[in-house]
Amino acid sequence: MRRRGLSALIFVPPLLLVLALGEPWFGALIGVFVAIAAWEAGRLLRAAGYAAPTWLIVPAALVVALGVASPSWLRGYGDLLIGGVLVVTGTAAFRHTDTRAGLAAWMGTAFGAVYVGLLSSLVRLGLAAPAIPDAAPAAQLGAERGWVLLLILLVWSYDTGAYLVGIALGKRKFLSHISPSKSYWGLFGGLAACTAVAAAGFWALGQPPLLGLALGPAVGLVAQAGDLAESMLKRAAGMKDSSGLIPGHGGILDRVDSFIFAAPAVALYVAAFIR
Repeated sequence: MRRRGLSALIFVPPLLLVLALGEPWFGALIGVFVAIAAWEAGRLLRAAGYAAPTWLIVPAALVVALGVASPSWLRGYGDLLIGGVLVVTGTAAFRHTDTRAGLAAWMGTAFGAVYVGLLSSLVRLGLAAPAIPDAAPAAQLGAERGWVLLLILLVWSYDTGAYLVGIALGKRKFLSHISPSKSYWGLFGGLAACTAVAAAGFWALGQPPLLGLALGPAVGLVAQAGDLAESMLKRAAGMKDSSGLIPGHGGILDRVDSFIFAAPAVALYVAAFIR
């Protein structure tokens, strides 16, 4: 967890800088992250026994990301893009003479593309974010920057709270077969920090803090699940990191794993409850 906290200092500042610039730069950066993370996911999947060729999984993930982001000119057709990815990856698997290998290739490529493509929910949240009331403390940020910044702070606060409390009190571990460093106290500390930031963030965005109190624990849990999901993939592949792209800190997938699960959760919550 200490490593994740330190690496946030590498990952988050560029993300905040591009977020300040707005679209299309923010969407372009997320597209770059998706492409690199898809390459890394394909590498892990192949090591785990699921043939996921780079030439297919990277463009497939970008297509899924476009469908998930759902820009205005594509609104209503994103699901068809994702369905098209399933068709193309299934057809590409016909080249395997062993049908078991072909099925594994189809499942691996389609899974990797959809899994990584969910990261563009960050873009979806920004494009569909509700307006911030003029009287709100964070009104000057604008809807896109305000809501995406809140998501970034939620994930970062969970990681920080989990690390600090886990170091101080964490004795009893959970899901150690996936990640031996996780502790129950770390989980509780992360949830508390995430919930506090969510309540404060909703107040700053001109929304009832009670809605933040409901969202905070949910984001903490799904952020932790995203971390564990990638850890499971790395364990299956027998690898410590998704790649060595960032010396001493692993790859892009190692840095965005929590956002892959947290971003769609926040986007759905905002769409359902915020007006």
